[in-house]
Amino acid sequence: MPPTFVIAGKLNREYILPPTGQPLLDAPGGDLLYAAGGLAVWDSGVNTGLVGRVGEEYPRQWLRDLEHRGFDTNGIHTLRELQNVDLRNFIAFTDTNERSQSNAVSHFARRQLPFPKSLLGYQAPDESRKDPREPELISPAALDVPRQYWNVRHVHICPFDFISQSQMVNLFRGGSNQTVSLDPAPGYMFPAFWRDLRLVLQGVTVFQPSEEELRSLFWGETNDLWEMARRISEYGPQIIVIKRGLLGQWVYDVPGNHRYEVPAYPSRLVDPTGAGDAFCGGFLAGFQKTDDPLMAALYGSVSASLKIEGSGPFYALGVLPGLAEARLHSLKEMTHTL
Repeated sequence: MPPTFVIAGKLNREYILPPTGQPLLDAPGGDLLYAAGGLAVWDSGVNTGLVGRVGEEYPRQWLRDLEHRGFDTNGIHTLRELQNVDLRNFIAFTDTNERSQSNAVSHFARRQLPFPKSLLGYQAPDESRKDPREPELISPAALDVPRQYWNVRHVHICPFDFISQSQMVNLFRGGSNQTVSLDPAPGYMFPAFWRDLRLVLQGVTVFQPSEEELRSLFWGETNDLWEMARRISEYGPQIIVIKRGLLGQWVYDVPGNHRYEVPAYPSRLVDPTGAGDAFCGGFLAGFQKTDDPLMAALYGSVSASLKIEGSGPFYALGVLPGLAEARLHSLKEMTHTL
């Protein structure tokens, strides 16, 4: 049986120094897993197919752990060519909760923590040198998608390079009555790329940029987020979700011509890593259950609120039973229709 959901995204080996709590050192991470965790809050991994790439040195036990959680890993491919690609990802949060991916040694020293040997030689990726039109080897490709995934109705594509994302959208757009959700990568969200992006948007149902990414795309044209959402909707997406971090989300429901403000649930901040991905996963689960953009955003917001209370992609799956549903009910009362 094909899965109910498909998520495509990057995998990495994470080293996180969160704002509070214990460090996470050489643990499974990446947008793919955080989105999967956000979805699994509402629907177990049994119904979710994962698409990604790893190298031969990626721990086999981590893939087995995903299978034990019920995820379908037939779309995760091990490539010999990735053996020279550094899958490590370092993130440290400063005293003001700002994110830093450089100067790993100094961050460990500042916290009086021993520097892990497994992080020796790490260099933060230079995003400024990346060409968004060049596919990255660590990005999942359309050819990686198993045939039994092709007609799955609910698909989420995490941030990775533009070419690989556009090919993934083209693969799924031909399916019958498919919902394709796209979280853009910041590397191509700027005015000069708008013409290219418009062609891809024709195959997208739900477009989920951050506020910063959307403002970057329309830099110099307008400061009105709703106007930006309207402009995006002219090229295909039926739902535009603007992720605003601690300010929550704005949702533009195009067919119903509704605008919603969804506040962030007031949860305890421990580690915000992956919160945006967890939101997208929760949104997909909510949309599959309700076919309602507002309810889907509430599901996503709850997933994000649970994620930031701990570290790791699947922290939210260990919370008290019924907590997600209780937050869903509470958040619904706080939502505004414009």
